[in-house]
Amino acid sequence: MEALQRLYPIGIQTFSEIREKNYLYIDKTEYVYRMTHFAKYVFLSRPRRFGKSLLTSTLHSYFSGRKDLFQGLAMERLEKEWIEYPVLHFDMSMAKHVDKGRLERLLDFMLSDYERTFGLDPTAGDANLRLTRLIKCAYEKTGRQVVVLIDEYDAPLLDVVHEKENLGVLRNIMRNFYSPLKACDPYLKYVFLTGITKFSQLSIFSELNNIKNISMDEPYAAICGITEDEMLTQMKEDMERLAAKLNISPEEVLLKLKENYDGYHFTYPSPDIYNPFSLLNAFADGKFGSYWFGSGTPTYLIKMLEKFGVEPSEVGGKTAAVEDFDAPTETMSSITPLLYQSGYITIKGYDSELGLYTLDIPNKEVRVGLMRSLLPYYVSTPTEKTNTMVAYLSRDIRNDDMDSALRRLQTFLSTIPYCDNTRYEGHYQQMFYIIFSLLGSFVDVEVRTPRGRVDVVLRTKTTLYVMELKLDKTAGEAMEQINLKNYPERFALCGLPVVKVAINFDSERGTIGDWMIEK
Repeated sequence: MEALQRLYPIGIQTFSEIREKNYLYIDKTEYVYRMTHFAKYVFLSRPRRFGKSLLTSTLHSYFSGRKDLFQGLAMERLEKEWIEYPVLHFDMSMAKHVDKGRLERLLDFMLSDYERTFGLDPTAGDANLRLTRLIKCAYEKTGRQVVVLIDEYDAPLLDVVHEKENLGVLRNIMRNFYSPLKACDPYLKYVFLTGITKFSQLSIFSELNNIKNISMDEPYAAICGITEDEMLTQMKEDMERLAAKLNISPEEVLLKLKENYDGYHFTYPSPDIYNPFSLLNAFADGKFGSYWFGSGTPTYLIKMLEKFGVEPSEVGGKTAAVEDFDAPTETMSSITPLLYQSGYITIKGYDSELGLYTLDIPNKEVRVGLMRSLLPYYVSTPTEKTNTMVAYLSRDIRNDDMDSALRRLQTFLSTIPYCDNTRYEGHYQQMFYIIFSLLGSFVDVEVRTPRGRVDVVLRTKTTLYVMELKLDKTAGEAMEQINLKNYPERFALCGLPVVKVAINFDSERGTIGDWMIEK
């Protein structure tokens, strides 16, 4: 008999706990077996909340010989020996927002814990000497080579990536700590590191020049996250339950889940990968919420967008060679590596002839969440006020009352105090871009800005709105532009009546001047 409530492991990153308490577990153990029999030093980068810690914990259980935890999983038929190795597992995510002193104390705390386990006197002294002694001691005491797992190896550095001085200090401490991994080679069985970014081979990894980076290797494309295939097979009942709760068909549930949480690819070709954190939350809550962003917008991202002068509309739609986005964070000359590694943009296509990847925002959840966090930089009213306005705006549009929608927007914009950065005309277009992107929670939106002007395509159940925005011209000129582009013909295939909306923005008054609507 099936348990009444499926248990979703939200926020639980320990493999043994998930297995012992019968939480839902998507079987990734075949990848674990493959990865541990293919190279000795392995590095994997994935965005936050993508299951890196659970993967590291799975390795911990595997190398600890916990055969009981792998019953019914792929590993059960693959592994015959189940040897128990000594495991040193360091979770560096505890070292976020730290200075030199706190980082040194944290390393001391982690090391002394293991020193006690292996019967060593915890001593003061350099972290690298203590780690070397620990590895040798574990090897001698157990007669087996040691497994070292380092989760989120870059956590102490991510927050200070835009602070030159601090980055150097913390990087030296970390480099020093990781240095024994090469010197202790004969005593090591396996070394695995995870992180979000690749702090260049020049720094931390220079000692580990033999480390294999599997982040973009096709066989490991689906090692983290949940593939559509896994969802349709291992979570079929969950989808049916969600459909019943929302009173829609399982096909519609799939479409909604896809639109909101799918769309990640970490190599090409790759299966469609869903954000596991968002997916499990949606099943647990029985609704399509915005989860990934709810778990924290990194301030460093906002700072870096500012530093590189990247407008909200320029975040997606990029073409780049692999070395331009799978690049070391501290030497990057554009924001692309950071956006890619943090999961704000992902691989959407590949031109093998040119060796170029197409990168874009993965899905609606990320687009809407990102715009929501950028909003305060463009609209200086309380965010809830704007969100309320956006909700009402979407209701007008869904009710096919575009006139009221634009009047509402006109009033709203005219009440906004001028931002400091409204000196350039593009500011208003970015503000429009953000507001219309936020409508994406309610209606289908496509917003394009080929530098300088905004076209917006809004799709409701009954109508397709095609909008053109001009600055300090007239609505008539905007309408001419729409007719010139022959929009209605381009969208004839969608089968909905096309309504043309021409808007002129008055930068003097900081709001919409006039508009025209033509059916």
